[in-house]
Amino acid sequence: MKILEGKVAYITGGTRGIGKGIALLFAEQGADIIYTSAFESDDVDDLQSILRKMGVKAKFLIYDASSFKGTENAMKEAFNEFGRIDILVNNAGITRDTLLMRMSESDWDMVMNVNLKSVFNHTKAVQTYMLKQRFGSIINMASIVGLQGNAGQANYAASKAGIIGFTKSVAKEVGSRNIRVNAIAPGFIATDMTAILPEDMRREWTQKISLRRVGTVEDIANTALFLASELSSYITGHVLSCDGGM
Repeated sequence: MKILEGKVAYITGGTRGIGKGIALLFAEQGADIIYTSAFESDDVDDLQSILRKMGVKAKFLIYDASSFKGTENAMKEAFNEFGRIDILVNNAGITRDTLLMRMSESDWDMVMNVNLKSVFNHTKAVQTYMLKQRFGSIINMASIVGLQGNAGQANYAASKAGIIGFTKSVAKEVGSRNIRVNAIAPGFIATDMTAILPEDMRREWTQKISLRRVGTVEDIANTALFLASELSSYITGHVLSCDGGM
């Protein structure tokens, strides 16, 4: 039996990169998929076609994840159509990297709103349904940068560190209702976001990784599958680093 058979997963930032990888793996394991983005792209139709060919129900929602009202409305629409939401993956995120001395207020606010406020928005919205179900797994995408910091990423690091504190706090609030809340802290993963880094920086980062390789989207998707499934039924409030020993 597929380990997510009969489950419904809601994945923010699900049209590409890590979000898309998670959507595909969850579908492969039997979950119906709701995936979101702030904008239309060619990837949307391609992914929906692939998911439906895999024999699962798939729905794309387009809205601003940093908008509380927009999130509430989208989640209500998804619940009304699917009848339940078992898994939430808070994956939406952006970077606006620069040294603090050059960082604008908008650079700070945009990263905090998309990366951190969206996690609040979606977790608060999904609680309504998961509390009634007395079941749920919430997976928040943090980062190794949220644990260690990184020059030129004060805004990003702060948003990811905030996700970690949020994860641990909410896990204590909803555990009695059989809702688990965990976070993944990816290391250096090959995505569009890291592809723009200079080659010398990529080499330097790889040398800091014990396994001496850059992580893949599949590495993170496999970690998310573990946390979404009953394989991790006694794990909550945990931050699982997937960083190759970085």
